[in-house]
Amino acid sequence: MSSASSTTTGAAKPSSTREKPANKWEAAADWTDGRLGIYSLAKANLRKIFPDHWSFMLGEICLYTFVIIILTGVYLTLFFKPSMAEVVYDGSYVPLKGLPMSEAYASTVDISFEIRGGLLIRQIHHWAALVFVAAMLVHMLRVFFTGAFRKPREINWVFGFLLLVLGMFDGFFGYSLPDDLLSGTGIRFMEGAILAVPLVGTYIQMFLFGGEFPGHDIIPRFFTIHVLLIPGIMLGLLVAHLILVFYHKHTQWAGPGKTEKNVVGMPLMPVYMAKAGGFFFLVFGIIAAISAIATINPIWSVGPYRPDQVSTDAQPDWYMGFSEGLIRVMPGWEIGLWGHTLNLGVFVPLMIFPLVLVAIAVYPFIESWVTGDNREHHILDRPRNAPVRTALGAAWISLYLVLLIGGGNDLFATHLHLSINAITYFVRVGFFVVPVAVFIITKRWCLGLQRRDKEKVLHGRETGVIKRLPHGEFVEVHAQLPQGDLHKLTAHEQNQPIELPAQTDENGVARKAGALTRAQAKLSRGFYGEGSQIPKPTAEEHHEITSGHGHH
Repeated sequence: MSSASSTTTGAAKPSSTREKPANKWEAAADWTDGRLGIYSLAKANLRKIFPDHWSFMLGEICLYTFVIIILTGVYLTLFFKPSMAEVVYDGSYVPLKGLPMSEAYASTVDISFEIRGGLLIRQIHHWAALVFVAAMLVHMLRVFFTGAFRKPREINWVFGFLLLVLGMFDGFFGYSLPDDLLSGTGIRFMEGAILAVPLVGTYIQMFLFGGEFPGHDIIPRFFTIHVLLIPGIMLGLLVAHLILVFYHKHTQWAGPGKTEKNVVGMPLMPVYMAKAGGFFFLVFGIIAAISAIATINPIWSVGPYRPDQVSTDAQPDWYMGFSEGLIRVMPGWEIGLWGHTLNLGVFVPLMIFPLVLVAIAVYPFIESWVTGDNREHHILDRPRNAPVRTALGAAWISLYLVLLIGGGNDLFATHLHLSINAITYFVRVGFFVVPVAVFIITKRWCLGLQRRDKEKVLHGRETGVIKRLPHGEFVEVHAQLPQGDLHKLTAHEQNQPIELPAQTDENGVARKAGALTRAQAKLSRGFYGEGSQIPKPTAEEHHEITSGHGHH
Protein backbone atom coordinates (compact mmCIF):
# COMPACT_ATOMS: atom_id res chain seq x y z
CA MET A 1 0.00 0.00 0.00
CA SER A 2 2.75 2.40 0.90
CA SER A 3 4.47 1.89 -2.45
CA ALA A 4 1.20 2.39 -4.30
CA SER A 5 0.51 5.49 -2.29
CA SER A 6 3.89 6.90 -3.03
CA THR A 7 3.38 6.24 -6.72
CA THR A 8 0.10 8.08 -6.89
CA THR A 9 0.85 10.94 -4.53
CA GLY A 10 4.49 11.53 -5.27
CA ALA A 11 5.93 13.98 -7.74
CA ALA A 12 4.93 13.38 -11.34
CA LYS A 13 7.53 11.49 -13.33
CA PRO A 14 8.44 12.49 -16.86
CA SER A 15 6.66 10.46 -19.56
CA SER A 16 9.86 10.14 -21.55
CA THR A 17 13.56 9.68 -20.92
CA ARG A 18 14.31 12.11 -23.76
CA GLU A 19 16.45 15.07 -22.82
CA LYS A 20 15.08 18.58 -22.92
CA PRO A 21 14.56 19.77 -26.53
CA ALA A 22 17.54 21.69 -27.87
CA ASN A 23 15.47 24.51 -29.33
CA LYS A 24 11.91 25.63 -29.97
CA TRP A 25 11.75 23.85 -33.33
CA GLU A 26 12.62 20.52 -31.74
CA ALA A 27 10.05 21.20 -29.04
CA ALA A 28 7.42 21.93 -31.68
CA ALA A 29 8.34 18.71 -33.49
CA ASP A 30 8.00 16.73 -30.24
CA TRP A 31 4.63 18.34 -29.55
CA THR A 32 3.36 17.52 -33.05
CA ASP A 33 4.67 13.97 -33.01
CA GLY A 34 3.00 13.30 -29.65
CA ARG A 35 -0.38 14.08 -31.20
CA LEU A 36 -0.04 12.87 -34.80
CA GLY A 37 2.53 10.08 -34.61
CA ILE A 38 4.47 11.53 -37.55
CA TYR A 39 7.84 10.12 -36.44
CA SER A 40 6.74 6.49 -36.42
CA LEU A 41 4.93 6.94 -39.73
CA ALA A 42 7.95 8.59 -41.33
CA LYS A 43 10.33 6.00 -39.90
CA ALA A 44 8.30 3.23 -41.52
CA ASN A 45 8.01 4.86 -44.95
CA LEU A 46 10.77 7.38 -45.60
CA ARG A 47 13.37 4.62 -45.96
CA LYS A 48 11.23 2.74 -48.46
CA ILE A 49 13.27 1.60 -51.46
CA PHE A 50 12.40 2.73 -54.97
CA PRO A 51 14.07 1.32 -58.11
CA ASP A 52 15.83 3.76 -60.40
CA HIS A 53 14.97 3.79 -64.13
CA TRP A 54 14.16 6.62 -66.52
CA SER A 55 10.80 5.11 -67.52
CA PHE A 56 9.53 5.44 -63.94
CA MET A 57 9.80 9.22 -64.28
CA LEU A 58 6.76 9.25 -66.57
CA GLY A 59 4.50 8.81 -63.56
CA GLU A 60 6.32 11.62 -61.78
CA ILE A 61 5.65 13.95 -64.72
CA CYS A 62 1.93 13.19 -64.33
CA LEU A 63 2.08 14.12 -60.64
CA TYR A 64 4.10 17.29 -61.13
CA THR A 65 1.98 18.62 -63.99
CA PHE A 66 -1.14 17.98 -61.90
CA VAL A 67 0.37 20.13 -59.13
CA ILE A 68 1.20 22.84 -61.68
CA ILE A 69 -2.36 22.76 -63.01
CA ILE A 70 -3.79 23.17 -59.51
CA LEU A 71 -1.45 26.06 -58.62
CA THR A 72 -2.05 28.00 -61.84
CA GLY A 73 -5.77 27.17 -61.79
CA VAL A 74 -6.16 28.71 -58.34
CA TYR A 75 -4.53 31.90 -59.61
CA LEU A 76 -6.80 32.06 -62.67
CA THR A 77 -9.98 31.61 -60.65
CA LEU A 78 -9.20 34.87 -58.82
CA PHE A 79 -9.78 36.83 -62.03
CA PHE A 80 -12.04 34.68 -64.22
CA LYS A 81 -15.77 35.45 -64.23
CA PRO A 82 -17.82 32.33 -65.06
CA SER A 83 -20.79 34.23 -66.43
CA MET A 84 -22.54 34.34 -69.80
CA ALA A 85 -24.01 37.79 -69.14
CA GLU A 86 -23.40 40.04 -72.14
CA VAL A 87 -21.03 43.00 -71.85
CA VAL A 88 -19.38 45.36 -74.33
CA TYR A 89 -15.62 45.09 -74.38
CA ASP A 90 -13.70 48.24 -73.53
CA GLY A 91 -10.28 46.87 -72.67
CA SER A 92 -6.80 47.45 -74.05
CA TYR A 93 -7.02 44.98 -76.95
CA VAL A 94 -8.11 47.36 -79.71
CA PRO A 95 -9.45 44.85 -82.34
CA LEU A 96 -12.17 43.72 -79.89
CA LYS A 97 -13.24 47.19 -78.67
CA GLY A 98 -16.99 47.75 -78.84
CA LEU A 99 -17.85 44.10 -79.51
CA PRO A 100 -20.57 42.42 -77.42
CA MET A 101 -19.33 39.32 -75.61
CA SER A 102 -19.87 37.25 -72.49
CA GLU A 103 -18.25 38.16 -69.19
CA ALA A 104 -16.37 34.87 -69.35
CA TYR A 105 -14.71 35.84 -72.64
CA ALA A 106 -14.07 39.43 -71.53
CA SER A 107 -12.46 38.32 -68.26
CA THR A 108 -10.24 35.82 -70.12
CA VAL A 109 -9.06 38.60 -72.46
CA ASP A 110 -8.42 40.80 -69.40
CA ILE A 111 -6.38 38.02 -67.80
CA SER A 112 -4.32 37.86 -71.00
CA PHE A 113 -3.71 41.61 -71.42
CA GLU A 114 -4.58 43.44 -68.19
CA ILE A 115 -3.41 41.16 -65.34
CA ARG A 116 0.33 41.18 -64.71
CA GLY A 117 1.64 37.75 -65.66
CA GLY A 118 -1.86 36.59 -66.50
CA LEU A 119 -1.10 35.44 -70.05
CA LEU A 120 1.92 33.46 -68.89
CA ILE A 121 -0.14 31.74 -66.17
CA ARG A 122 -2.87 30.95 -68.73
CA GLN A 123 -0.29 29.47 -71.07
CA ILE A 124 1.36 27.43 -68.30
CA HIS A 125 -2.07 26.13 -67.23
CA HIS A 126 -2.99 25.04 -70.75
CA TRP A 127 0.40 23.57 -71.64
CA ALA A 128 0.54 21.72 -68.32
CA ALA A 129 -2.89 20.24 -69.03
CA LEU A 130 -1.71 18.95 -72.42
CA VAL A 131 1.49 17.52 -70.94
CA PHE A 132 -0.51 16.00 -68.07
CA VAL A 133 -2.77 14.01 -70.38
CA ALA A 134 0.14 13.07 -72.65
CA ALA A 135 2.24 11.91 -69.68
CA MET A 136 -0.65 9.84 -68.31
CA LEU A 137 -1.15 8.18 -71.70
CA VAL A 138 2.56 7.40 -72.13
CA HIS A 139 2.78 6.25 -68.49
CA MET A 140 -0.12 3.85 -69.02
CA LEU A 141 1.50 2.58 -72.22
CA ARG A 142 4.68 1.88 -70.24
CA VAL A 143 2.65 0.02 -67.63
CA PHE A 144 0.82 -1.90 -70.36
CA PHE A 145 3.82 -2.93 -72.45
CA THR A 146 5.82 -4.05 -69.39
CA GLY A 147 2.97 -5.96 -67.75
CA ALA A 148 3.06 -3.79 -64.62
CA PHE A 149 -0.75 -4.01 -64.42
CA ARG A 150 -0.74 -7.67 -63.40
CA LYS A 151 -1.68 -8.92 -59.95
CA PRO A 152 -1.73 -7.25 -57.45
CA ARG A 153 -1.95 -3.96 -59.40
CA GLU A 154 -5.16 -4.39 -61.39
CA ILE A 155 -7.07 -1.92 -59.21
CA ASN A 156 -4.26 0.62 -59.55
CA TRP A 157 -4.53 0.26 -63.33
CA VAL A 158 -8.23 1.10 -63.08
CA PHE A 159 -7.41 4.14 -60.92
CA GLY A 160 -4.88 5.30 -63.50
CA PHE A 161 -7.37 4.74 -66.30
CA LEU A 162 -10.00 6.83 -64.49
CA LEU A 163 -7.44 9.59 -63.96
CA LEU A 164 -6.70 9.59 -67.70
CA VAL A 165 -10.36 9.75 -68.72
CA LEU A 166 -11.22 12.40 -66.13
CA GLY A 167 -8.18 14.41 -67.21
CA MET A 168 -9.37 14.30 -70.82
CA PHE A 169 -12.86 15.50 -69.97
CA ASP A 170 -11.65 18.09 -67.48
CA GLY A 171 -9.39 19.42 -70.19
CA PHE A 172 -12.39 19.73 -72.50
CA PHE A 173 -14.40 21.62 -69.89
CA GLY A 174 -11.51 23.96 -69.15
CA TYR A 175 -10.91 24.49 -72.87
CA SER A 176 -14.56 25.55 -73.18
CA LEU A 177 -14.61 28.12 -70.35
CA PRO A 178 -13.28 31.18 -72.28
CA ASP A 179 -16.45 31.10 -74.44
CA ASP A 180 -14.51 31.97 -77.59
CA LEU A 181 -15.58 31.00 -81.09
CA LEU A 182 -13.33 27.92 -81.20
CA SER A 183 -14.42 26.44 -77.86
CA GLY A 184 -18.06 27.32 -78.57
CA THR A 185 -17.85 25.29 -81.77
CA GLY A 186 -16.56 22.36 -79.71
CA ILE A 187 -19.43 22.70 -77.24
CA ARG A 188 -21.90 22.75 -80.14
CA PHE A 189 -20.30 19.56 -81.46
CA MET A 190 -20.60 17.96 -78.04
CA GLU A 191 -24.25 18.95 -77.78
CA GLY A 192 -25.03 17.33 -81.13
CA ALA A 193 -23.31 14.12 -80.04
CA ILE A 194 -25.28 14.03 -76.78
CA LEU A 195 -28.60 14.63 -78.55
CA ALA A 196 -27.88 11.62 -80.80
CA VAL A 197 -28.19 9.28 -77.79
CA PRO A 198 -31.63 7.62 -77.92
CA LEU A 199 -34.13 8.15 -75.08
CA VAL A 200 -31.81 9.93 -72.62
CA GLY A 201 -29.94 12.33 -74.92
CA THR A 202 -32.25 15.28 -74.32
CA TYR A 203 -32.21 14.73 -70.56
CA ILE A 204 -28.38 14.68 -70.50
CA GLN A 205 -28.33 17.82 -72.62
CA MET A 206 -30.70 19.67 -70.29
CA PHE A 207 -28.77 18.54 -67.22
CA LEU A 208 -25.39 19.54 -68.64
CA PHE A 209 -26.33 22.79 -70.36
CA GLY A 210 -29.24 23.86 -68.19
CA GLY A 211 -31.51 24.45 -71.18
CA GLU A 212 -31.41 24.98 -74.91
CA PHE A 213 -28.09 25.79 -76.51
CA PRO A 214 -26.40 28.24 -76.00
CA GLY A 215 -28.49 29.33 -72.99
CA HIS A 216 -27.08 31.11 -69.95
CA ASP A 217 -25.92 28.28 -67.67
CA ILE A 218 -23.26 26.50 -69.75
CA ILE A 219 -20.19 28.38 -68.54
CA PRO A 220 -21.19 28.45 -64.82
CA ARG A 221 -21.94 24.72 -64.89
CA PHE A 222 -18.75 23.88 -66.77
CA PHE A 223 -16.78 26.05 -64.33
CA THR A 224 -18.11 24.12 -61.34
CA ILE A 225 -17.36 20.80 -63.01
CA HIS A 226 -13.90 21.95 -64.11
CA VAL A 227 -12.60 23.47 -60.88
CA LEU A 228 -14.48 21.51 -58.21
CA LEU A 229 -16.11 18.23 -59.19
CA ILE A 230 -13.57 16.54 -61.47
CA PRO A 231 -10.41 17.82 -59.70
CA GLY A 232 -11.82 16.64 -56.36
CA ILE A 233 -12.42 13.15 -57.74
CA MET A 234 -9.01 13.13 -59.40
CA LEU A 235 -7.28 14.18 -56.19
CA GLY A 236 -8.91 11.29 -54.33
CA LEU A 237 -7.94 8.84 -57.08
CA LEU A 238 -4.40 10.18 -57.13
CA VAL A 239 -3.99 9.72 -53.37
CA ALA A 240 -5.39 6.17 -53.62
CA HIS A 241 -3.08 5.46 -56.56
CA LEU A 242 0.01 6.57 -54.61
CA ILE A 243 -1.05 4.65 -51.49
CA LEU A 244 -1.31 1.46 -53.54
CA VAL A 245 2.11 2.13 -55.10
CA PHE A 246 3.55 2.31 -51.56
CA TYR A 247 1.57 -0.70 -50.38
CA HIS A 248 2.37 -3.05 -53.26
CA LYS A 249 5.97 -1.71 -53.65
CA HIS A 250 7.28 -0.51 -56.98
CA THR A 251 7.86 -2.82 -59.92
CA GLN A 252 11.41 -3.21 -61.23
CA TRP A 253 13.24 -4.45 -64.28
CA ALA A 254 14.87 -7.87 -64.19
CA GLY A 255 18.53 -7.92 -63.20
CA PRO A 256 21.06 -9.59 -60.92
CA GLY A 257 19.83 -9.70 -57.34
CA LYS A 258 16.30 -8.64 -58.25
CA THR A 259 13.51 -11.06 -57.38
CA GLU A 260 9.74 -11.03 -56.93
CA LYS A 261 10.27 -10.61 -53.19
CA ASN A 262 12.66 -7.65 -53.00
CA VAL A 263 13.24 -4.17 -54.43
CA VAL A 264 16.69 -2.97 -55.45
CA GLY A 265 17.12 0.79 -55.55
CA MET A 266 17.50 3.97 -53.53
CA PRO A 267 15.69 4.97 -50.31
CA LEU A 268 12.86 7.47 -50.54
CA MET A 269 14.62 9.80 -48.10
CA PRO A 270 16.96 11.50 -48.79
CA VAL A 271 18.08 10.22 -52.21
CA TYR A 272 14.78 9.79 -54.03
CA MET A 273 13.18 12.90 -52.49
CA ALA A 274 16.13 15.05 -53.55
CA LYS A 275 15.97 13.73 -57.11
CA ALA A 276 12.18 14.10 -57.21
CA GLY A 277 12.36 17.68 -55.97
CA GLY A 278 14.89 18.61 -58.61
CA PHE A 279 12.86 16.86 -61.29
CA PHE A 280 9.73 18.79 -60.25
CA PHE A 281 11.44 22.14 -60.79
CA LEU A 282 12.89 20.86 -64.07
CA VAL A 283 9.41 19.95 -65.33
CA PHE A 284 7.99 23.26 -64.09
CA GLY A 285 10.82 25.18 -65.75
CA ILE A 286 10.45 23.44 -69.11
CA ILE A 287 6.67 24.00 -69.17
CA ALA A 288 7.18 27.65 -68.19
CA ALA A 289 9.76 28.05 -70.99
CA ILE A 290 7.42 26.47 -73.55
CA SER A 291 4.59 28.70 -72.33
CA ALA A 292 6.73 31.81 -72.69
CA ILE A 293 7.79 30.89 -76.24
CA ALA A 294 4.88 29.05 -77.87
CA THR A 295 1.41 30.61 -77.91
CA ILE A 296 -1.46 28.26 -77.22
CA ASN A 297 -5.19 28.98 -77.47
CA PRO A 298 -5.01 32.68 -78.46
CA ILE A 299 -8.71 33.34 -77.93
CA TRP A 300 -8.43 37.00 -78.96
CA SER A 301 -7.62 35.96 -82.54
CA VAL A 302 -10.95 34.12 -83.08
CA GLY A 303 -13.27 36.40 -81.13
CA PRO A 304 -16.23 35.63 -78.86
CA TYR A 305 -18.63 32.80 -79.57
CA ARG A 306 -21.58 33.42 -81.86
CA PRO A 307 -24.08 30.65 -82.69
CA ASP A 308 -24.24 31.74 -86.33
CA GLN A 309 -20.49 31.40 -86.95
CA VAL A 310 -17.95 28.58 -87.01
CA SER A 311 -14.22 29.22 -86.78
CA THR A 312 -11.98 27.83 -89.51
CA ASP A 313 -9.57 25.02 -88.65
CA ALA A 314 -11.72 24.15 -85.63
CA GLN A 315 -9.92 21.28 -83.94
CA PRO A 316 -10.14 19.81 -80.44
CA ASP A 317 -7.07 19.20 -78.32
CA TRP A 318 -5.17 16.13 -79.51
CA TYR A 319 -6.55 13.79 -76.85
CA MET A 320 -10.10 14.28 -78.19
CA GLY A 321 -9.03 13.58 -81.77
CA PHE A 322 -9.97 9.90 -81.39
CA SER A 323 -13.66 10.63 -80.83
CA GLU A 324 -13.66 13.49 -83.35
CA GLY A 325 -12.22 11.23 -86.02
CA LEU A 326 -14.81 8.54 -85.38
CA ILE A 327 -17.66 10.97 -86.02
CA ARG A 328 -16.06 12.75 -88.99
CA VAL A 329 -15.44 9.59 -91.02
CA MET A 330 -18.65 7.76 -90.13
CA PRO A 331 -21.17 7.77 -93.02
CA GLY A 332 -24.25 9.90 -92.35
CA TRP A 333 -26.63 6.98 -91.93
CA GLU A 334 -30.05 7.43 -90.37
CA ILE A 335 -32.90 5.05 -89.59
CA GLY A 336 -36.46 5.74 -88.54
CA LEU A 337 -38.00 3.85 -85.62
CA TRP A 338 -41.54 4.43 -84.31
CA GLY A 339 -41.67 7.92 -85.68
CA HIS A 340 -38.22 8.89 -84.39
CA THR A 341 -34.96 9.33 -86.28
CA LEU A 342 -31.84 7.58 -85.03
CA ASN A 343 -28.70 9.33 -86.28
CA LEU A 344 -26.30 6.42 -86.73
CA GLY A 345 -23.64 8.73 -88.11
CA VAL A 346 -23.18 10.12 -84.60
CA PHE A 347 -24.63 7.38 -82.38
CA VAL A 348 -22.39 4.54 -83.60
CA PRO A 349 -19.10 6.44 -83.01
CA LEU A 350 -20.49 7.63 -79.69
CA MET A 351 -20.89 4.00 -78.66
CA ILE A 352 -17.55 2.82 -80.04
CA PHE A 353 -15.60 5.40 -78.04
CA PRO A 354 -16.77 4.26 -74.56
CA LEU A 355 -16.45 0.61 -75.59
CA VAL A 356 -12.79 1.19 -76.41
CA LEU A 357 -12.33 2.92 -73.06
CA VAL A 358 -14.01 0.03 -71.21
CA ALA A 359 -11.78 -2.47 -73.02
CA ILE A 360 -8.72 -0.53 -71.82
CA ALA A 361 -10.02 -0.46 -68.24
CA VAL A 362 -10.72 -4.20 -67.97
CA TYR A 363 -7.73 -5.48 -69.97
CA PRO A 364 -5.75 -6.68 -66.89
CA PHE A 365 -8.67 -8.88 -65.87
CA ILE A 366 -9.07 -10.18 -69.44
CA GLU A 367 -5.40 -11.14 -69.74
CA SER A 368 -5.43 -12.78 -66.31
CA TRP A 369 -8.42 -14.90 -67.35
CA VAL A 370 -7.02 -15.78 -70.76
CA THR A 371 -3.63 -16.84 -69.45
CA GLY A 372 -4.87 -18.34 -66.19
CA ASP A 373 -2.07 -16.48 -64.41
CA ASN A 374 -3.09 -15.44 -60.88
CA ARG A 375 0.39 -15.10 -59.39
CA GLU A 376 1.83 -11.84 -58.07
CA HIS A 377 4.25 -10.10 -60.43
CA HIS A 378 6.79 -7.47 -59.38
CA ILE A 379 9.36 -8.00 -62.16
CA LEU A 380 8.55 -6.23 -65.41
CA ASP A 381 8.35 -7.90 -68.81
CA ARG A 382 10.46 -6.74 -71.70
CA PRO A 383 7.87 -5.93 -74.40
CA ARG A 384 9.54 -8.32 -76.87
CA ASN A 385 8.93 -11.22 -74.46
CA ALA A 386 5.15 -10.65 -74.58
CA PRO A 387 4.60 -10.45 -78.36
CA VAL A 388 0.79 -10.65 -78.37
CA ARG A 389 0.35 -7.99 -75.68
CA THR A 390 2.89 -5.72 -77.37
CA ALA A 391 1.20 -6.22 -80.73
CA LEU A 392 -2.20 -5.35 -79.23
CA GLY A 393 -0.79 -2.13 -77.77
CA ALA A 394 0.86 -1.17 -81.06
CA ALA A 395 -2.38 -1.90 -82.94
CA TRP A 396 -4.31 0.38 -80.58
CA ILE A 397 -1.76 3.18 -81.07
CA SER A 398 -2.05 2.81 -84.85
CA LEU A 399 -5.85 2.97 -84.62
CA TYR A 400 -5.61 6.14 -82.53
CA LEU A 401 -3.29 7.75 -85.08
CA VAL A 402 -5.57 6.80 -87.98
CA LEU A 403 -8.56 8.37 -86.23
CA LEU A 404 -6.47 11.41 -85.33
CA ILE A 405 -5.95 11.90 -89.07
CA GLY A 406 -9.72 11.59 -89.49
CA GLY A 407 -10.29 14.18 -86.77
CA GLY A 408 -8.12 16.65 -88.65
CA ASN A 409 -9.05 15.65 -92.19
CA ASP A 410 -9.69 19.25 -93.23
CA LEU A 411 -6.24 20.39 -92.06
CA PHE A 412 -4.51 17.47 -93.77
CA ALA A 413 -6.43 18.29 -96.95
CA THR A 414 -5.56 21.99 -96.98
CA HIS A 415 -1.94 21.71 -95.83
CA LEU A 416 -0.99 18.69 -97.94
CA HIS A 417 -3.19 19.65 -100.92
CA LEU A 418 -5.12 16.40 -100.82
CA SER A 419 -8.75 15.56 -101.38
CA ILE A 420 -10.72 15.56 -98.15
CA ASN A 421 -12.84 12.72 -99.53
CA ALA A 422 -9.70 10.67 -100.24
CA ILE A 423 -8.52 11.21 -96.66
CA THR A 424 -11.93 10.22 -95.30
CA TYR A 425 -11.99 7.00 -97.35
CA PHE A 426 -8.42 6.22 -96.29
CA VAL A 427 -9.43 6.53 -92.63
CA ARG A 428 -12.51 4.35 -93.16
CA VAL A 429 -10.43 1.59 -94.73
CA GLY A 430 -7.53 2.12 -92.34
CA PHE A 431 -9.84 1.73 -89.35
CA PHE A 432 -10.12 -1.99 -90.19
CA VAL A 433 -6.85 -2.67 -92.03
CA VAL A 434 -4.09 -0.71 -90.29
CA PRO A 435 -4.49 -2.19 -86.75
CA VAL A 436 -4.46 -5.73 -88.14
CA ALA A 437 -1.35 -5.06 -90.23
CA VAL A 438 0.42 -3.38 -87.30
CA PHE A 439 -0.50 -6.30 -85.01
CA ILE A 440 1.03 -8.85 -87.39
CA ILE A 441 4.18 -6.80 -88.05
CA THR A 442 4.75 -6.03 -84.34
CA LYS A 443 4.30 -9.64 -83.29
CA ARG A 444 6.79 -10.85 -85.90
CA TRP A 445 9.17 -8.07 -84.89
CA CYS A 446 9.04 -9.19 -81.24
CA LEU A 447 9.66 -12.82 -82.23
CA GLY A 448 12.64 -11.72 -84.32
CA LEU A 449 14.07 -9.85 -81.33
CA GLN A 450 13.57 -12.96 -79.18
CA ARG A 451 15.54 -15.02 -81.72
CA ARG A 452 18.29 -12.41 -81.68
CA ASP A 453 18.43 -12.52 -77.87
CA LYS A 454 18.65 -16.32 -77.96
CA GLU A 455 21.48 -16.15 -80.48
CA LYS A 456 23.38 -13.66 -78.30
CA VAL A 457 22.98 -15.86 -75.21
CA LEU A 458 24.21 -19.00 -76.97
CA HIS A 459 26.92 -17.56 -79.19
CA GLY A 460 27.80 -14.26 -77.54
CA ARG A 461 28.16 -10.89 -79.19
CA GLU A 462 30.00 -10.21 -82.42
CA THR A 463 33.45 -8.70 -81.85
CA GLY A 464 34.39 -7.88 -85.45
CA VAL A 465 37.57 -9.97 -85.07
CA ILE A 466 38.14 -12.46 -87.89
CA LYS A 467 40.15 -15.61 -87.12
CA ARG A 468 41.57 -18.13 -89.55
CA LEU A 469 41.33 -21.76 -88.46
CA PRO A 470 44.13 -24.29 -89.14
CA HIS A 471 42.22 -25.80 -92.05
CA GLY A 472 41.83 -22.40 -93.72
CA GLU A 473 38.29 -21.46 -92.68
CA PHE A 474 37.67 -17.86 -91.61
CA VAL A 475 35.33 -17.33 -88.67
CA GLU A 476 34.31 -14.34 -86.57
CA VAL A 477 35.22 -14.50 -82.91
CA HIS A 478 32.28 -14.10 -80.54
CA ALA A 479 32.67 -12.82 -76.98
CA GLN A 480 30.55 -14.23 -74.20
CA LEU A 481 28.06 -11.85 -72.62
CA PRO A 482 28.59 -10.70 -69.02
CA GLN A 483 26.57 -12.56 -66.40
CA GLY A 484 24.34 -9.52 -65.87
CA ASP A 485 23.36 -9.45 -69.55
CA LEU A 486 22.82 -13.20 -69.60
CA HIS A 487 20.47 -12.86 -66.63
CA LYS A 488 18.58 -10.01 -68.30
CA LEU A 489 18.03 -12.00 -71.51
CA THR A 490 16.97 -15.22 -69.77
CA ALA A 491 15.14 -14.06 -66.62
CA HIS A 492 11.70 -13.90 -68.22
CA GLU A 493 9.14 -16.61 -67.64
CA GLN A 494 7.64 -18.59 -70.49
CA ASN A 495 4.14 -19.70 -69.62
CA GLN A 496 2.44 -22.61 -71.24
CA PRO A 497 -1.01 -22.34 -72.82
CA ILE A 498 -4.02 -23.68 -70.98
CA GLU A 499 -4.96 -27.16 -72.15
CA LEU A 500 -8.52 -28.37 -72.48
CA PRO A 501 -9.49 -31.03 -69.93
CA ALA A 502 -9.56 -34.64 -71.09
CA GLN A 503 -12.66 -35.61 -73.03
CA THR A 504 -13.40 -38.37 -70.50
CA ASP A 505 -12.86 -38.50 -66.74
CA GLU A 506 -11.12 -41.28 -64.82
CA ASN A 507 -14.29 -43.37 -64.99
CA GLY A 508 -14.54 -43.09 -68.77
CA VAL A 509 -17.53 -40.77 -68.61
CA ALA A 510 -17.63 -38.15 -71.37
CA ARG A 511 -16.77 -34.66 -70.14
CA LYS A 512 -17.62 -31.80 -72.48
CA ALA A 513 -15.84 -28.49 -72.08
CA GLY A 514 -18.04 -25.39 -72.01
CA ALA A 515 -17.88 -22.58 -74.53
CA LEU A 516 -15.98 -20.29 -72.13
CA THR A 517 -13.42 -23.00 -71.36
CA ARG A 518 -12.82 -23.65 -75.06
CA ALA A 519 -12.53 -19.92 -75.75
CA GLN A 520 -10.07 -19.52 -72.87
CA ALA A 521 -7.91 -22.37 -74.14
CA LYS A 522 -7.92 -21.01 -77.70
CA LEU A 523 -7.01 -17.49 -76.61
CA SER A 524 -4.33 -18.90 -74.29
CA ARG A 525 -2.76 -20.72 -77.25
CA GLY A 526 -2.77 -17.40 -79.07
CA PHE A 527 -0.84 -15.82 -76.19
CA TYR A 528 1.63 -18.59 -75.36
CA GLY A 529 1.31 -21.27 -78.01
CA GLU A 530 3.64 -22.15 -80.87
CA GLY A 531 4.28 -19.10 -83.00
CA SER A 532 3.75 -16.67 -80.12
CA GLN A 533 7.05 -17.13 -78.26
CA ILE A 534 10.53 -18.43 -78.96
CA PRO A 535 11.79 -20.98 -76.40
CA LYS A 536 14.56 -19.32 -74.44
CA PRO A 537 17.94 -21.09 -74.27
CA THR A 538 18.44 -23.57 -71.48
CA ALA A 539 21.49 -23.81 -69.23
CA GLU A 540 22.38 -27.13 -70.91
CA GLU A 541 22.37 -25.56 -74.39
CA HIS A 542 24.51 -22.67 -73.19
CA HIS A 543 27.00 -24.99 -71.50
CA GLU A 544 27.27 -27.27 -74.55
CA ILE A 545 28.03 -24.40 -76.92
CA THR A 546 30.34 -22.44 -74.62
CA SER A 547 32.33 -25.56 -73.70
CA GLY A 548 33.85 -25.52 -77.17
CA HIS A 549 31.43 -27.56 -79.25
CA GLY A 550 30.65 -25.34 -82.20
CA HIS A 551 31.69 -22.10 -80.44
CA HIS A 552 34.30 -19.71 -81.71
